[in-house]
Amino acid sequence: MSLIPARVSEFRPGELWPDQRGVHINAHGGGILFHEGIYYWFGEHKIDGTAGNNAEVGVHVYSSSDLYQWKDEGIALEVSADPASPITRGCVLERPKVVYNRRTRKFVMWFHLEKGSNYSTAKSGVAVADLPTGPFQFLHCLRPNAGYWPSNVPEELKKPLDDKERAQLDGVKFDGGSFPEYPTQIIFRRDFANGQMARDMTLFVDDDGSAYHVYSSEENGTLHISQLSDDYLSSSGRYARIFPGRFHEAPTLMKRRGTYFLFSSGCTGWNPNAARLSMAKSLLGPWQEMGNPCRGSENQTATTFNSQSTFVLPVANKEDAYIFMADRWRAENAIDGRYIWLPVQFDNDVPFLEWKDRWDLKFFA
Repeated sequence: MSLIPARVSEFRPGELWPDQRGVHINAHGGGILFHEGIYYWFGEHKIDGTAGNNAEVGVHVYSSSDLYQWKDEGIALEVSADPASPITRGCVLERPKVVYNRRTRKFVMWFHLEKGSNYSTAKSGVAVADLPTGPFQFLHCLRPNAGYWPSNVPEELKKPLDDKERAQLDGVKFDGGSFPEYPTQIIFRRDFANGQMARDMTLFVDDDGSAYHVYSSEENGTLHISQLSDDYLSSSGRYARIFPGRFHEAPTLMKRRGTYFLFSSGCTGWNPNAARLSMAKSLLGPWQEMGNPCRGSENQTATTFNSQSTFVLPVANKEDAYIFMADRWRAENAIDGRYIWLPVQFDNDVPFLEWKDRWDLKFFA
């Protein structure tokens, strides 16, 4: 006798979240696309144990009309059995995001891609599909903006490294975390010819249809906000460096009443840290850091409720309704990762987050 899964009618951050079959949703580090009245949740498919931290299956997709009940739509992008493929089984495939291009009528997926385990590849993968549920076809991987200088650096920095600067890099160990001797004005110049490093990332489509790729770059030391080409399949060469040397990752964007807000985290690996909120009137800056948006106990605010940001979802057909999405990683058993969804609240037009054990969309009424 099969069991009928209980109907989900509220959000319970940190608890198991069953799909229509009663199986915990498997879409980690993900993002949501709203298309023609349906929400599509894309995320990393995890397996048991530490092996699940690499991509053994691909990108999972679920659909929902109400954000509570989710239908398993299968694997949108499968990893390859070919060891020569950039998305071969066992690669690192993280934070997939999907946007719809109204001009080409294609669904475009970007994700952070590493062929090895030491995160030195630092590339972006791009895939495309005719339907939101896929199947997505892998097109290529790249390091963004090869041969282009950032729009917001002075002319005197738009030049190759000299011998002294190259020597400065010799022996420097980059492990993804911050350190006092980080060479703030060197890494983007080192990577000018072959493209900029791109790790933790998100996508954002502005009101005019232009799309942007936001990613941790320069050995995680600096965020880049990069406009995509008109077809969303490559970088356009127009980008800005944001917060050089501040070490942000896990970026996600929202826009409210003409102001852009960026949620991000520090760089502490699988261990959670305090969230960061930044704001700007233009996507390419200048940006201003606003501090930690979390309110609550010291333990909650210091760890972003024991989670890390992945996406901010505007709720369709509701004014001023945004959901902060985050992951509670379980690196020792990746498939058991949990989802932290909280309503974005506002104080003098500045977003903030508070913990809620249970809540539903009537919060925004």
